Amino acid sequence: MNGSKVSTTPEMPLMAHASAQLVDQFGRHKHKLRISLTDRCNFRCSYCMPDNPEWLTKKDILSFEELLKFCEVMVHLGIQHIRLTGGEPLMRQGVVNFVQDLNRLKVHGLQRISMTTNAFYLKKYAQALQQAGLDDLNISLDSIHADTFKLMTKRPLEPVLQGIVAAQQVGIPIKLNCVLVAGKNDHEIVELTQWAYQQNIELRFIEYMPLDQPEHWQPEKVITEDGIIQKLAVYFHINKQQRQHDPATIYRLNDRYKLGIISTISKPFCQTCDRLRITATGELFTCLFANSGTPLRQLLQQDDLSSLTSTIMNAVWHKKAGFIAHQQAPSRKISMHAIGG
Repeated sequence: MNGSKVSTTPEMPLMAHASAQLVDQFGRHKHKLRISLTDRCNFRCSYCMPDNPEWLTKKDILSFEELLKFCEVMVHLGIQHIRLTGGEPLMRQGVVNFVQDLNRLKVHGLQRISMTTNAFYLKKYAQALQQAGLDDLNISLDSIHADTFKLMTKRPLEPVLQGIVAAQQVGIPIKLNCVLVAGKNDHEIVELTQWAYQQNIELRFIEYMPLDQPEHWQPEKVITEDGIIQKLAVYFHINKQQRQHDPATIYRLNDRYKLGIISTISKPFCQTCDRLRITATGELFTCLFANSGTPLRQLLQQDDLSSLTSTIMNAVWHKKAGFIAHQQAPSRKISMHAIGG
């Protein structure tokens, strides 16, 4: 498959909804869904948040009832893994009850409920999330040094570390996400890896992507996958694992520790993409780099599941090749903090 050479868009084949799977024109089946519960976030990470964010009002975002209806349809179409994101999902009141509601979809094919959070409020919610049925957490941690962390997020580190401990205490599996930006936190690659290794918490480094404010993004600020491994190879015995559908390339350190690197810029993985996203306002994005999404809120408010299903399937079928094809930042009104990561 070579998505970069596609010049025409075939019509979506007609399928019976009851047996349909979410598949695009390149044969990529979609099994994972990311849901942005809110655009609001208490952090101000420069690689994610615009300089002057304008928050959505409550009436602008999908209700939990609308979201649940959407999830029921998506699970019926083959979605197996749902990840709750933001903004910061723990800033939305009712998120624990929503996890509980999603858990009831597991008898219909949903296999996993995850959340990506900055963990600032996690200490308060960890036990309730575990009891509601949350399966795992991805926690953003760009540094374990308070000064570097505050420089990158404009917030203190200690509540995040407390949130990590709280999740561990209630037994929620954790992964750490670190976005590397040259000149900001790249000098801590080895130290952060050693810390996560000692804590036995899986760490994922993420290449700095041109998702928002492209005028601020510079290629020389990207720390590549090969550059990361080169630094770590001095301190660890490293074995690269065969790539799966996961967005990260997985490495085994000292034959016991799992390290992931998401290398969208240096080694795009669009050919195996199995993810979809819905924004807090109800726009379905088939690609993180798409310029626009498919609005679904009006259909969700109507009692016409057939039209809703057809619209979703059509949008997925016409999913483009991805970043691997155009290699540039998207031009859109919606910002990264509101698209679900």
